[in-house]
Amino acid sequence: MKIYTYKNCSTCKKATQWLRSKGCEFDEVPIRDTPPSIKELEAMLVHLGGELRLLFNTSGRDYRALDMKNQQPAMSQSEALNLLSQNGNLVKRPFLLGEQIGLVGFKECIWAQALK
Repeated sequence: MKIYTYKNCSTCKKATQWLRSKGCEFDEVPIRDTPPSIKELEAMLVHLGGELRLLFNTSGRDYRALDMKNQQPAMSQSEALNLLSQNGNLVKRPFLLGEQIGLVGFKECIWAQALK
């Protein structure tokens, strides 16, 4: 599994600590330096039932600065994925992707169910 995180994000820290406590092996990638690729974003989108808006970090500064609340609904999927792949600040984190799993944000009960 690969998890994209931001070092100053308390939710990301909780997620990686939780994964370690469960003995899960993962590669941690700094989301701001290396955002998920378009291919990874497409894979996550499948796990999210095609809900493009769930890929966005709606509470982030970049989201607000770019007025994504109004811009994103008018974007094509291709445009949105291209933007997300170039700006890790816009991607909801933590972003966990494995062969059979895809999770964004961290809710322990959801992650526990998904990682049985």
